[in-house]
Amino acid sequence: MILLPACGRGRKAQEIAYVSAPQAVLRDRVAAVYNKMGVVKNGDRVQILERDRRFARVRTAGGLDGWMEQRYLVSQQVFEGFQRLVQQEQADPVQALGTTRNDTNIHIEPGRETEHLYQLNQGAKASILKRATAEKNLPGAAPKPATQGASPSANPVQPILEDWWLVRDSQGHVGWVLARLVDLDVPLEIAQYAEGQRIVAYFVLDEVADADKKVAQYLVLLTEPRDGLPFDYNQVRVFTWNVKRHRYETAYRERNLNGMLPVTVTQENFDKEGMLPVFVLRVKADTGDTSERKYKLNTPIVRRVLAPGEVPPKPAFKRKRQR
Repeated sequence: MILLPACGRGRKAQEIAYVSAPQAVLRDRVAAVYNKMGVVKNGDRVQILERDRRFARVRTAGGLDGWMEQRYLVSQQVFEGFQRLVQQEQADPVQALGTTRNDTNIHIEPGRETEHLYQLNQGAKASILKRATAEKNLPGAAPKPATQGASPSANPVQPILEDWWLVRDSQGHVGWVLARLVDLDVPLEIAQYAEGQRIVAYFVLDEVADADKKVAQYLVLLTEPRDGLPFDYNQVRVFTWNVKRHRYETAYRERNLNGMLPVTVTQENFDKEGMLPVFVLRVKADTGDTSERKYKLNTPIVRRVLAPGEVPPKPAFKRKRQR
């Protein structure tokens, strides 16, 4: 007779989870009075040993056992979703840098009710990669009315949309944060020219020498100061530095764009002109198709770089100096 190892009887598959709170206490029992066995921190990997109502007994990587609230745990599936985001967005160009106003959850998808794992502390730095919108879920809001059988004359309730940023933090985590909780670190010397518009991205195109210092020249993307718009930006401006007057001037402005992030900035060789800064905008047409537009900066002139067979656009901007 062959005896099977007793240790294999009734064995359950190992359930792995991750801590989504800044930190959580491990208890020795599920009771009002308990002993503190230790703490786990945000992102820690734990093994779930058993569950009891709203608590779970977990074992840490260091072998520490204890009970903690299940609401502070997310599944292996959520963790793997964040890992996929890191891989998918690893080549995305940074559109701006920002600083968090408050402690902020990083979500796997845009939306307040979506799963979150990592957190950004107040004052943390983050790189902005993309923008999206999601419907705002108001606490205590009434359920949405059913649309089936509604009168054709009935006016549908328009959802309230919020802007979200896809960000990468200093530890390399990637995910979505509520845009209003992040202030973009726009240099003051160009932020003052926003003219009531919202700056959504900015890029250093190059630098020019003014006496003994180097001064950056910028591409800036702007939009209307409200959430939920169907485009990421609708205006671009290029600020160049006048070395004689020691001030920024608007070298180029283009309005009424259905611009979509990301924008890419690089350099390209233009024969006699040499190496010049180049930026590429992605613009959506009324048909929904997205095309790319390339521009070059030969200070202080910005010109469109046309693809073979592309028709030159009609001039829509007269260069104006910006005091």
